[in-house]
Amino acid sequence: MATSDPVPPAVRAQLLATEHWSLLATRSQTWSEVMSRIMGQFTFTSASLVVLALVVQQDGVDGDAFRPLALGLGAAVVLTGSLTTLRVLNASMEDAMLVGGMNRLRRAYVELDPGILPYLTAGTYDDRAGISRTYTMGPQRDVSQVLASAGTFSLFTTSLVSGCWVGLLAVPLGTPFAILLGVLAGAAFAGAFLAGAYRSFRRHEDDPDTVRFPTPPADGEQ
Repeated sequence: MATSDPVPPAVRAQLLATEHWSLLATRSQTWSEVMSRIMGQFTFTSASLVVLALVVQQDGVDGDAFRPLALGLGAAVVLTGSLTTLRVLNASMEDAMLVGGMNRLRRAYVELDPGILPYLTAGTYDDRAGISRTYTMGPQRDVSQVLASAGTFSLFTTSLVSGCWVGLLAVPLGTPFAILLGVLAGAAFAGAFLAGAYRSFRRHEDDPDTVRFPTPPADGEQ
């Protein structure tokens, strides 16, 4: 039955902590699954290279088996790598939403006890600036974190394979043209994924329902 009695601060803190641990567990499970998929993808890629190396050792690059096998394995690696990269990008967006939710809970902690604010390292606002503070453990965004992320690593590995695959397809047209086409294909693959990821993140940031506690422009992230 509904009651109008105010919830004691201790009970409110307990409820907030329960939700906080739930988000932490979801975040941990998400990245555990994603890292397993990345390891599986790179194992498959490495095994494909080993198979091609054995074929070259046995039959040579100009043999009848190398090119069809390379094209088939390359297509499989590009397909599975694309799906893996897409999952990593989706997980990254989900992770940003989870971090924003935990920042929102920290905001509630601060409202319950303003005195704890100087002791918090992560952000307490759920907008882009607050989420960035939690990721970087500071007020400044660090580009190196994006470049060294699992998503970027998976994306550029798959882009490299896709470029090599297209270049191998174009070998009959001439080696210089095949190299040029392969480079362009790899760059186009990476660019398409990056553009899609950027649009997805921007749609999330522009959604007014996702930000409830924006960083005050005068005060900055506290």
